[in-house]
Amino acid sequence: MPELVLAEDDWLDRAAAHRERVEAFTAPHRRRAQRGEAHPVWDFLFTYYSLRPRQLRVWHPGYGTALAGTSAAQYLNRAGYVTTSSGVTVGESYLPARLDTVGFIAGLLRATAERPAQYGCFGMHEWAMVYRTDDVRHDRVPLRLGTAGTDAVVESMPLRCSHFDAFRFFTPAAAPRNHGALSRETQIDWEQPACLHANMDLYKWAYKLGPLADSQLLLNCLQLAADARELDMRASPYDLTDFGFQPIAVEEPGGRAEYVRRQGAVAERAAPLRAALLERCEQLLNAAAGARGRVTGG
Repeated sequence: MPELVLAEDDWLDRAAAHRERVEAFTAPHRRRAQRGEAHPVWDFLFTYYSLRPRQLRVWHPGYGTALAGTSAAQYLNRAGYVTTSSGVTVGESYLPARLDTVGFIAGLLRATAERPAQYGCFGMHEWAMVYRTDDVRHDRVPLRLGTAGTDAVVESMPLRCSHFDAFRFFTPAAAPRNHGALSRETQIDWEQPACLHANMDLYKWAYKLGPLADSQLLLNCLQLAADARELDMRASPYDLTDFGFQPIAVEEPGGRAEYVRRQGAVAERAAPLRAALLERCEQLLNAAAGARGRVTGG
């Protein structure tokens, strides 16, 4: 991978702009955390997804980019960074330990992008998570239609979830109603590009790549995840009006049509982000193969 060298003033400006963007995004969450307040919509971005605000604040240029100037020494206490003749950069020796992760992400993103988009789930995964149970996930937020009404909606239409990490939270009564029995082992065979959770997970794959991917791509994926999460919960069975979220009534034809329109908009935004992440993975795999070739003389 060709190396780009960023002048010190340039990358310091980029890092400062990144921190400013992160501070603005995370400020409401940090204020709620200080007050001990839970939020049924936004906490998901900081609990289900494991990257913490302090980690998110750190700007990374991505593999193949070197940072010039004395200030770059601050990165040398971070995993993967080394000093080269061009400056401080993520070292080539860091790649081998990350190749399994990079390869898995590349395979999943490629398979997802190549599969036809499916728009028939109508966001029913959240409903399936509370079907025929009193153990609801957001126990401080009421169900819009009550328990019986929620169960009736689930029973009125087929469940077409294609995302294992949503399906695994289905209640025992709901899981057999899905159009397929999903598993971690078959995840790559099911994920498709219209799935709201697959598009949210682009954020996860971006931070799983760690310093190998640039932070602008990471934050773009995070913003998409936030917008997808809002749609996800507005279409859920929960009454979130006290939190400022008007419901999308997917139990009705008009609500389902609105959900599909908004789902399509999220998928359209996700496509170039997925392509960028896949391109980065392929660059990393090619760089690792080139490094092996140089070592073996191939």
